[in-house]
Formats: sequence, C-alpha cells, structure tokens
Amino acid sequence: MTTPPVGIIMGSQSDWPTMREAAVLLDELGISYETRIVSAHRTPDRLWDYGKTAADRGLQVIIAGAGGAAHLPGMMASKTRVPVIGVPVLTKALSGVDSLYSILQMPKGFPVATMAIGAPGAANAGLMAAGILALQDAELAARLDAWRDALSASIPEEPTDD
Repeated sequence: MTTPPVGIIMGSQSDWPTMREAAVLLDELGISYETRIVSAHRTPDRLWDYGKTAADRGLQVIIAGAGGAAHLPGMMASKTRVPVIGVPVLTKALSGVDSLYSILQMPKGFPVATMAIGAPGAANAGLMAAGILALQDAELAARLDAWRDALSASIPEEPTDD
C-alpha cells in the first residue's frame, strides 16, 4: 500500500469536524489522503515519528489543524521538509484567535502556510494542497481549474429576491 500524497493531522478528535472540510475538498478533487490524530502535547512521540517519516513515506503536503495553543503545525514543520498548511481550529475561550496566532507566529526557518480560522480555513487548506500537487500533475491541474470554473459559474450576476 502506498502513502497518499496528503496527510491531514489534528490535535484531537474534537478537531475532526473542522478538518473534515479539507477532506471533503480533497475527495471532490480526487486526491487521496490519510488522517491521523497527532497531538503535540499528548502524543509527542507520534508527532516526531510522523514528521520524521513523512517525506520518506511519500507525503507531499501535510494539513495540520489544532486549537488553543495550536503547536501541532509548527512542531510538524520543525520535523519535516514537507510543506505544512496550518488550520487554526475555532476555540470557545478566544474564538480561535489564540490558535491563529500560535500557528501564524513561527520563527524563521519553520514556515507554516496559515489559513483562516475554522471550517473555511480547512476547506482552503484542501485547495492549497491541491494547488501544490497540481504543479506536478496536469490531470489534477485540469480538475482544479474545472472546480474553480464551476465555483465562479455558480455565482449569479444579479441578486434575486429568493
């Protein structure tokens, strides 16, 4: 069994409703992925192993979502050369702003492409992963272009009273 090109990781089961949005977009575009719970704080050995083996296993992009302290995306970026896309998960205490700042403020040398807070950010993470993969895959590039064209075509030119 070969490793899919995208890994979707999250800090806990409670992050899955948000991160599922990345999976939905990848499914729509025909991109395979794996999903894992990899907590920076509760399963650090799992994080280390996942990051250290990511490139050798064939992962090409990692989408990492976490809430609160949200160290997962940055820690993953410190353990692999595979591009990491961070998704700040909405939190009750600070509405995800804590997650956003934790993911966004990375020190030089450990970049994380940071998306918006919550489900829209997760969906865009899926699209960003697709765009990265499409650079080397003409068939995927065509599917991504068609997806974007369909999105544009779905927007009416004039408002209605519906």
